Amino acid sequence: MTSFRTALNRFVLAPAFAAALLAGAASAAELRIGLAAPVSTIDPHFANATPNSAFGRHIFEALVARGADGRVAPGLAVSWTALEDNLWEFKLRPGVKWHDGQPFTADDVIFSFGRVPNVPNNPGSYAGNLRSLAKAEAVDPLTLRITTSAPNPNLPLDLSAIAIVSRHAGEGATTADFNSGKAAIGTGPYRFVSYAPGSTLAVERNPDWWGQKQDWDKVSFRIITNPGARTAALLSGDVDMISAPSTSDLPRLRQEAEVRIFERQGARSLFLSPDFSRNGEEPFLTGNDGKPLPKNPLLDLRVRQALSLAINRQALAERVQQGMAEPTGQWMPPGAFGYNPNIPVPKPDPETARRLLAEAGYPQGFRLTLHSSGDRYPGDAQTAQAVAQMWTRIGVATSVETLPFATWLSRLSKQEFSMVQNSWGSSSGEAGSALLNIVHSYDHDKRLGASNDTRYANPALDRQIEEALSTMDPALREKRLADAVAAAVKDLPLIPMIMYKNAWAVRRPLTYEARMDEQTLAMGVGHEK
Repeated sequence: MTSFRTALNRFVLAPAFAAALLAGAASAAELRIGLAAPVSTIDPHFANATPNSAFGRHIFEALVARGADGRVAPGLAVSWTALEDNLWEFKLRPGVKWHDGQPFTADDVIFSFGRVPNVPNNPGSYAGNLRSLAKAEAVDPLTLRITTSAPNPNLPLDLSAIAIVSRHAGEGATTADFNSGKAAIGTGPYRFVSYAPGSTLAVERNPDWWGQKQDWDKVSFRIITNPGARTAALLSGDVDMISAPSTSDLPRLRQEAEVRIFERQGARSLFLSPDFSRNGEEPFLTGNDGKPLPKNPLLDLRVRQALSLAINRQALAERVQQGMAEPTGQWMPPGAFGYNPNIPVPKPDPETARRLLAEAGYPQGFRLTLHSSGDRYPGDAQTAQAVAQMWTRIGVATSVETLPFATWLSRLSKQEFSMVQNSWGSSSGEAGSALLNIVHSYDHDKRLGASNDTRYANPALDRQIEEALSTMDPALREKRLADAVAAAVKDLPLIPMIMYKNAWAVRRPLTYEARMDEQTLAMGVGHEK
């Protein structure tokens, strides 16, 4: 294995970074990060996807921050208080300036809240996090009062996902203006430098940030979706850190003296989403003769149960993900708020699956195309192929089409698929995030089901979700969330499969504070002591 000092001799590092690395200094340095998934936009309100949110946190901030463990902490707000069940007061941080030197005020927060649900053509809105917002008003420049339409004990958590943009830079700005840097003026620890979609991004340290001085003068990001290429870039010294190292490369990386691995159990589940938007013919589902079926079989619970029982989740976790995932029957890890311990991991049962298909009127099965991203989640394409083989064994002849994440997301938001392999990261650390955003019926006006792209609808479950999320008593709220999880799992609006473990690989002497929400942040990179 090539040693670190050999790599230094063979490869040209940025001189400032090399000096800092060898001297152990934390200043006058450039940090180079290889990202596993593309950042599709700099606009922090356009597409609710973890790569976008993570990069956006370098430039923009929210009222409420989240730590590596998912717990809330002060951000642009130093404190918040529920004055009444439906009324909250947020005290804003004094002395904060936008990157152009103008002062941050409550009016910027109000502008941001108004912009979030109205960004044109967004493929995945953050509006669900503002579903309970009835009114936001500035008591003074540093005091904000929020009236909610119903009690919402999770309001601080909800607001941790909403980036605050300035009114003076953001009013009238398009997503293209953010991507060009024209409107990418935040309050965060780093300032925008450049963005080449699908390729590279760069930020520079904000010397006027209100928080602790950042170690890095400049941070450059390279999008390296190929797992082998990411590992090669790390080992050669082309980058100093990579996200989501390939599960097949982890054993090798663990043996490399100059590389350290940082891991944490994540809150991201990988699942399958059937289409509920059509009663009749499906675009990617036919009979065995290749002709369209007159009725969408995925609307039949027995069919969804059959597809679920055909899946060997343990095999997906152990063989496809090589131990970097856990099998699951829901979408949160054990111990999370709202996790239901009474829901087992379904065991594969192909015989019962075939019987259910026959009872539903499909004794010979049918043909189906499973759509998946091929560059977003660890082993996403390989997992989809494994699922296709499992379904084919019960008579549902399944082919797989993988797409670049941005294309996949755009088409998913338009209900173009019959079955998708999808994922949700519950960065809030509780089960209500998925219930609210992807299980609840889609309602644009009420900002509910914002990421319910398959258009599942269950009014009784909607009421159960809304009741749980408006329960102020924590113990009762957790019970109601767990009950709603059980009701959702019973009806299978989505078919849970695995929970990911998060991992990062860095070159010594760097360290990384591994995060539950899988975000890759320069702010979490430090040095060995």
